[in-house]
Amino acid sequence: MAHSNEKIIYVDMDHVLCDYKDGFSRQKALFPDLEFPQSQPGMYIGMNPLPGAIETYQWLNDHPNTRVYILTAPSVHNSHSYSEKRDWVEKHLGMSVVRNLIITPHKNLNKGHYLIDDMPSGKGQDRFEGSLILFGSEQFPDWESVRTFFEISLRPSSDSEMSDTWDSLINSEDKVTEDFGQNQEDHDWLNMKPVGREKLD
Repeated sequence: MAHSNEKIIYVDMDHVLCDYKDGFSRQKALFPDLEFPQSQPGMYIGMNPLPGAIETYQWLNDHPNTRVYILTAPSVHNSHSYSEKRDWVEKHLGMSVVRNLIITPHKNLNKGHYLIDDMPSGKGQDRFEGSLILFGSEQFPDWESVRTFFEISLRPSSDSEMSDTWDSLINSEDKVTEDFGQNQEDHDWLNMKPVGREKLD
């Protein structure tokens, strides 16, 4: 159980901690004839962190008033995504954070105060009980803006009025930028068909 003053924060991986766009481009260059090159080994473990992602995650994780978890949806037809996401977390954030890694396509089942995600829906984000911080939106375009928000909202209770104002503001935000729109390559594998050496469930 979290203490009453602790905020539970969930952080997405693809397009949030990890530079999925760059990783997909490199994978596509390796497998130009495959419709879904991310189905081949190396895609997820090879992604680079987005600027400021590691530093801000560590700052949040070390904050005395937070409990931070990574909450990422898998590509359910691609078994590599499960193991490589786990290995990415160990590589960039360490084994202690691996113990706080949650891989599920049902993000709404996790209880908490904040979810940092680049999508407003699709994996239960719209049914999450807390506040959705829409990464890549006009309000939260990068990790610097996310950290600024938490520097304010995590202040002691004397600043609770300012925190409530921020919460109201982010709960009214429902936009995403073009780069993080609904047509991302990896957001729906349900209609994926085998191409080349790809193996599906």
